Amino acid sequence: MSIRPVKHESRAMPTMEGAGVKLHRVFGFGDPSMTDPFLMMDDFRNDNPSDYIRGFPWHPHRGIETITYVLAGTVEHGDSLGNQGLLGAGDLQWMTAGSGIMHQEMPKGDFAGKMHGFQLWANLPSSLKMTAPRYQDIKSADIPVVVDDDGTSVRVISGNFWGKSGPVDGIAAEPVYLDISVPPGKRKSIPVDTYRSAFAYIFAGSGTFRDASKPFGVKVEKEYQGEELNIRDLSGNRTLVVFDTGDEVTVQAGDEGIRFLLVTGKPIKEPVAWHGPIVMNTREELMQAMRELQNGTFIKADH
Repeated sequence: MSIRPVKHESRAMPTMEGAGVKLHRVFGFGDPSMTDPFLMMDDFRNDNPSDYIRGFPWHPHRGIETITYVLAGTVEHGDSLGNQGLLGAGDLQWMTAGSGIMHQEMPKGDFAGKMHGFQLWANLPSSLKMTAPRYQDIKSADIPVVVDDDGTSVRVISGNFWGKSGPVDGIAAEPVYLDISVPPGKRKSIPVDTYRSAFAYIFAGSGTFRDASKPFGVKVEKEYQGEELNIRDLSGNRTLVVFDTGDEVTVQAGDEGIRFLLVTGKPIKEPVAWHGPIVMNTREELMQAMRELQNGTFIKADH
């Protein structure tokens, strides 16, 4: 087994989206090849309703899939095809925008005002850019959980892991999407496909994926707000770790344990032409989408 080294590590950066939702951008709008087939990820965890209540009103998508994973609170969604629903704590929605959809997502906090969740964007290959839109709304109870002997717990959202299959299917990138909790002080190796892109996003506790046999961290170069820092580090909340090639990821949990998303996918390796929520392969395709938005032909009724 070959442990995947870390090739990039960074902190999620505060930003604002929608109608004034304060969130942290994990990655996106940079070099898409680093995380291919994944384009962008946002961490929208807030405890103050005024920071998120205005939500994400009607907006278009084409050429991508959006994956919304809710930890606390609810998200009401609706679209131009008449679909609507409610995502609660632990629920997931995998939306294939395909040829085009207009939708809105309106978050509401739980009884304490908390609204916690993530949205990940996955690219579609050129052959599926104009496929029919579809939804996979997954309830928390339908996501399998596997617990290892050392107490490591894994929610299997998509893909196959430790003998369990996630409920999401039929996705072009054949992703594996895992929500992993490792107990304090434990060292864990997690198998991954050698030929897939892979990243981890830490959102609770701390740990290290670098030379994970050393529990107190190692001296690393780390980028923060555009500056390279040399620090002795256990990566913690809101840290993105992008891995190089290898067939396993190894993590050493810190004193509080660590919880992170581990996501892998098959790279598409195609040109990316990107404008906001529309991702195509060429500038000409982008311009066509813009014209269709203006003349009312963006939504394709029949497929």
